[in-house]
Order: sequence, then structure tokens, then C-alpha cells
Amino acid sequence: MPTVVAFETISELFTSLSKKYRNTDKVAFGRKPNPDGEYETIDWKEVTEDVKNLAAYMVEHGIEAGDRVAILSENRYEWAVIDLALQIIGGVNVSLYTSLPPNQCEYILRDSEAKLFFASTGIQVKKAIKVFENCENLNRVVAIDQPKVEEYMEEPYLTLFDKVMAEGMKLYPKQEEEINERIKAIEPEDLATLIYTSGTTGKPKGAMLTHRNIVSNIKAAHQHIDIYENDRCLSFLPLCHAFERTAGFYAMMAGGAEIFYAESVDTVAKNMTEVNPSIIISVPRLFEKIYNLVTKSVEEGTAVKQKIFNWAFEVGRKYAEGKRGLVALQKNLADRLVFNKLKERTGGNIRFFVSGGAALPAEIGHFFMAAGLNILEGYGLTETSPIMCANKYGDERMGTVGQVLNGITVGIQRLEDGKIIAEVSGEDYPTDISSEAGEILCKGPNVMKGYWKNDEATREMIDEDEWLHTGDVGRFVDGNLQITDRIKHMIVNAGGKNIYPGPIEDLFKTSKWVDQLVVVGERQAYMAALIVPDFELLKSHAKSNNIAYDSIEDLINSESIQSIYRKEIRSYSKELASHEKIRDFRLVPNEFTVESGELTPTLKVKRRIIEDKYSDLIEDIFADSK
Repeated sequence: MPTVVAFETISELFTSLSKKYRNTDKVAFGRKPNPDGEYETIDWKEVTEDVKNLAAYMVEHGIEAGDRVAILSENRYEWAVIDLALQIIGGVNVSLYTSLPPNQCEYILRDSEAKLFFASTGIQVKKAIKVFENCENLNRVVAIDQPKVEEYMEEPYLTLFDKVMAEGMKLYPKQEEEINERIKAIEPEDLATLIYTSGTTGKPKGAMLTHRNIVSNIKAAHQHIDIYENDRCLSFLPLCHAFERTAGFYAMMAGGAEIFYAESVDTVAKNMTEVNPSIIISVPRLFEKIYNLVTKSVEEGTAVKQKIFNWAFEVGRKYAEGKRGLVALQKNLADRLVFNKLKERTGGNIRFFVSGGAALPAEIGHFFMAAGLNILEGYGLTETSPIMCANKYGDERMGTVGQVLNGITVGIQRLEDGKIIAEVSGEDYPTDISSEAGEILCKGPNVMKGYWKNDEATREMIDEDEWLHTGDVGRFVDGNLQITDRIKHMIVNAGGKNIYPGPIEDLFKTSKWVDQLVVVGERQAYMAALIVPDFELLKSHAKSNNIAYDSIEDLINSESIQSIYRKEIRSYSKELASHEKIRDFRLVPNEFTVESGELTPTLKVKRRIIEDKYSDLIEDIFADSK
């Protein structure tokens, strides 16, 4: 579906939307300023004023076209205003994850040579104060919220966002002509943002994304997936990540949709019922948690409840496959008995979910499809702005990331000899092509300009033929791209077999007893796993079965609990090849989290960190095999 306005740059997207909706009360954003209050809406007239006032402030205080401005903030309306103000004056958005410690914030600020730094809460402002003196290019910090620590405001370089906006309002008449000239001067090849990769090893690299990179991806996404003016998106994935930035922010605006910000990642379940979104952009973790909650509830229910659920799932599966007639009548009953309750938990208005950032287990995808909650799984990298492929609504193929977007070409390069064995373009899409597995490559206007001040890393990523090497392994299956795993994640066992842990981990994620799982076994005779149990389920099981324990460690090491996981491992391993089977495991007493450094901000596992942290458990697993 085409966008609601024509545009070639992000700045033009904003100005065109402002013009289109200037004489209306069209809602642009929604926010919840008080946890105990209700959501309030912000129309395009207010957005336009806020963006232009902030732009005037930045211009007055020396932000030139091409200058970098950093944002350390959760998803919120102010983040959108800062970004859009930057885009219309030719500035470059450098967004930081709020989970970053001060030393990593300092590295990005210094590397990007940021001049201005916006920080949200007191916790983030504290980081800014700590690193300010070490960042020679930084001359001002703006606190979005009033810090609770009074002495923070004594710093001469620190000011409040409200004061900035008030000053900008007074400055706008003076800077209006300059801002308008800058908007006209912005070209598609100009840099729009630096997005620093949250890699699991080494220092982060700043991917340079131009207006052309991002705009081409917005338009391609709209040709692939329909976004309407009456849609409402609940935003909670980090806006500093390319997935949420393009799909959950710019693409939603380009369709005229409303963007409502969740209070936090932890409140998404509650906010869904308050916002009643029609679209949610998410990572698989949300769907895994919902799936496990539902299946756990069913298994704890009566035999009749289980029978009804299984019948409803089978009916839903047939309906999702396109069968009608009697199945359609049965689906109405299945909805009333089972699925409507799940839909109510998601707000009751979902048209579709979009899943990205990591692989979605096919079984979980099938479950949501059977419930009438379509999940469009996609794939891409920060360096590809980010979307390369996505499933289309009504043509979902679970277990794949769908078809290549228009304007983009995806290649498969054989790992053994470097030969390109498949090449698929989104314009002339073959639906019957299949290929063997290899590294996934990408060409197109969405491919980044390069890495900021790092030509060597750019050359490693983009070859002389302009193919971007993703580092992911995949293949085409009937025209749909299927991801196997990361090349760097490949495990080579003692027998020289290559094993990709991703599909194995996805298989076990459907177990109600497993919250998280990491496969280990490099240079070992067999595969094993570190398992984070579903602690709530374990506690409930212990209470029901009179299992006494003094701590979580006592509980997970008890023979009755160990026995449950041995049976679960054996059962699920039956579906795996001999060299892939999990032969042993250790239960981990803590959840892998972003805060503990074991997950990236987009909830991908940092394997090396986990392997180092739990090296004693891994050594214990394989001690008898040496």
C-alpha cells in the first residue's frame, strides 16, 4: 500500500505529514505520563510546533547540518520530537541504549563526536554527568525529566527539556527561515543516523544510514505490508534499534498510523489492553512468553479444558490454511470458547504482529495463526536499514522470514567455495526457487553507507561487488528465505560436525518448563545445554508436590526437578539428528537479562558472555567426557 504522502527524505516525510494534517485533529502519538492515569493523545499540530521549536533551539545553539546529537532515552514522545527536529535541520541522530553503562556511553559519544546530549531520567542524566568532562566535543546536556537529585542541576552545562522548548518557542521566528532553508538543502544521500551495533564482542561500530537508505526501506515495507491511517501501533522495542526505528516509527508515520508508547517493556501486557493496538512490532520473546502462559494454563486445567483447547487449535490451524465451509462455523465456536480470551489480552484489536530481531519458533507462529493473531516474521540487519525480507499478510510461511522486499536483492553464497548459488530480487519474485544453505548476502538502496570512521570494518562487511555479508546462514524454500543460524554461532563438535544451535534452541523454547536455553558443546563429543527454568512454574510445582527448599539453587538441584528436565530433554531430542541431540544439561538459577550483560538490548543471547560466566557448569558437564 502506498504511503499517505510523497517523500524522498525523512525531513520531507515530516513536513509533508505536518502539511497534510495541519487543519485536522489527527492523532500522531499517545503517551501515559502518569502510571495511575490514562493515555493522552498528541495531534499533528502540537507535534509540528514542538519539532520546530526544538529545531530552533538546536540551530541557535550551534548544531550545523551533519553534526551528531546523542539521545539516551527510553521510548517516549520526546524521543520522537528530538529525532524529527534533527532530521529537519540536517543533524545526525546518535541513539544509545538505556542499558549501557557510562563507559560505553562515553565511547559512543567520543567516537561520534556528539555536540549535544539528551538524557531522559535521573539514572541516565547521572551517566551523562559522569562522562561529560571526557567528551571534548560535547558542550551541553539536556535532561528530559527533572532529576530528583538537586545537585545535578548545578552543573553549568545541564539544562531541562522544558526550558529548552520554552526557549525554542521564542527563537523560532528568528530561526524559521534558516530551518526552511535547511529542509530544502537535505539530500537523500545525507547521513540521517548513526546506529551503533550492540555486538557481543569488540567495540560497537556506528552504522551510517542515510535518508535514502531508510526511506527506500520505508517505501518497500509499505509495498509489502498494508499500514492504514486508522491503525494504532504500540511501541516498546528500543527506538535506538533500526527495527523499531524504521518499522515502528517512520513506517507507521508514513502510513498515517498512530504511535502509542508503552510505559516500559515490563508493562506491555497491561498497555495492550489500554491502547487496543492494531499493530505491534516485537521480538519473539513476547510471543514465547504468551505461548508458554497459555499452554501452562491448559495443561494445569481439566481434561475437558485440554480437549476443547486441542480441538480449537486444530480448527484454527485448518482455518489459517484456508479451509472454510464447516471449518468456518467451527472457527466461530473455537473463538468464543478459547481464542477470544487471548485476543482480549492483546487489546482485542490486533490486525497483525510483526516479529524480528531473532528467529520465531515455527510452532509458536502456528499457534498464534490458529488463534487468528497473524504474525509477520521479517529479517534484516542494522546495516540494511534494516528490513530485507518479510512475510506478507495472508501468505505467512511459518519457519521462514518471507519474501525479499522490492528494490532489494538477496543472495546465498556457498560457505565452502564462495560461489553465489541463489540470487533473488524483490521486483521479479520467483515463488518456486529453493536453494542449499549458505551465507546470506544483500544488495540494494537499503545497504548502509559504511561504518563511521572505520573503513576496514566496512570492507569486511561489504565486498568489491557491493554485496553486504550478513554473517547469517540461510536458504530459499519455495521463494521464502529461511534462516539457519549465525556463522559465528556454529559449533564444531569433537567429530568435526558443524552444528547450528539456533534451531535446537527454538525447539526447546516451546517447552513450558524452559524459559531460556543455550546450547554448548564446542569441540566436545556431544551437545549440552544451559537452561533457565520457568521459575514461577517450578515454584508452583514445588508447592503442589510438597517439595521443600530454602533457595532457588536448592530447588533446581533437587532430584525431583532434575528428573523433570531429564525427561523433557529426552522427549524433545527425539526430533534432532544424532549429533544435535542434547545429552546433558545444567539448570541456571538466574534469568539471562540485558542488565546482567547476557542479552543484547534486542534480547539476543550473548553466547560468549554466558559461556564465560557459566564456564564452571560447562566444564562440569563435559568433565567425564575428557
